[in-house]
Amino acid sequence: MRDGVAPSYAWLPHGQWATLGEYLAVRFPMVPESAWRSRMARGDVRTEEGAQLGYDDPYIGGLRIFYYRERIDEPAIPFDEIVLYQDDELLVVDKPHFVPVTPGGQYLHQSLLVRLRRKTGLSTITPIHRLDRETAGITLFSVNPNTRSLWQSLFRFKKVHKVYHALAPLRQELNFPCHITSRIERDEQFFRVRQVSGKPNASTQIELLSHDGQLGHYRLLPETGKMHQLRIHMSGLGIPILNDRFYPTAAPAGQDDFSLPLKLLARELSFIDPVRGVRRAFESTRTL
Repeated sequence: MRDGVAPSYAWLPHGQWATLGEYLAVRFPMVPESAWRSRMARGDVRTEEGAQLGYDDPYIGGLRIFYYRERIDEPAIPFDEIVLYQDDELLVVDKPHFVPVTPGGQYLHQSLLVRLRRKTGLSTITPIHRLDRETAGITLFSVNPNTRSLWQSLFRFKKVHKVYHALAPLRQELNFPCHITSRIERDEQFFRVRQVSGKPNASTQIELLSHDGQLGHYRLLPETGKMHQLRIHMSGLGIPILNDRFYPTAAPAGQDDFSLPLKLLARELSFIDPVRGVRRAFESTRTL
């Protein structure tokens, strides 16, 4: 672990590359040769046994190499997470909007996982579930690798009660509460999903808490955990969540506008602690 970042790894396929550098140029075309040479000079690319590797070393198919990701142009996200609870099993965090849970794309050090590893000094923490980068609210992390599967099973077997809040337009002709079921599959645009005909695999209870005649404050109770389930169910009703850049249509890619967060909040999580057998309930300190 280095500054909260764990090394990544890659298996080298069998092929005709003469040197490790030749393969890396094909496998990672966006990383310049100078960057790899600099990393290797620092000893940042190694075998599983810890042997240092060089750019001009002979290529060995079947080898697993370890390296540290680097982000020089990573944009800063000016919002802080809040640790709500911590013990030797569980870390509960109130995540801000725009922060990804794990490293990916242009985000590494700004991801919630790396931020928390630096903040807590715990190298073993791992997210038990995921929230979209655009969504704020309660996020759970496992601390103890030996009991991690017990925590993950809470979500796998739907033993967690989840409550979300959202702001979205009001449609007078819709009756609430309502129960939405549909089949959700990945869209051709990899970052989106779509609703299709077929056996339902997603279910959401939607309640209207209050409204001002134009904008509604909704309580969303997901019974399943499909990607973007709440966002596409609300959009499917003709009431897309405020500031949603993916649904009903994807907005052009660009820099985040921090003044326009997605108005979706993972407000509450409750469950029976699988290690201690007591009921746990956590509520976000954030508002929409």
